[in-house]
Amino acid sequence: MARAATTSDVFNAIAEPQRREILALLRAGERPVTELARELGMTQPGASKHLRVLREVGLVSDRKAGKQRLYGLDARGLRPVHEWTGGFERFWNESFDRLDAYVQDLSRQSRKRSSR
Repeated sequence: MARAATTSDVFNAIAEPQRREILALLRAGERPVTELARELGMTQPGASKHLRVLREVGLVSDRKAGKQRLYGLDARGLRPVHEWTGGFERFWNESFDRLDAYVQDLSRQSRKRSSR
């Protein structure tokens, strides 16, 4: 099966580590591309390419502010990721509940043996 284009799917877009780093930086607020590039140790054109992908999948918005363009996080685009990972959260919670019950059972058995 052919892989979806990076710019058509939020999962493919955030698969790239530098894009996830950009999103993490934008949690603190809007930033110009030059600042993002400097923070990430990449070129401005490289940062711009990543921002374009993030903008096209709806994770980043931009606006003109004087002579520069500011980029900001639009976390609403992460909803599909949040919904998908929610199933795994339930899985882990249930797994930890089973582990806790197992440990409690072992503890009871150990106390019974030591009281004999």
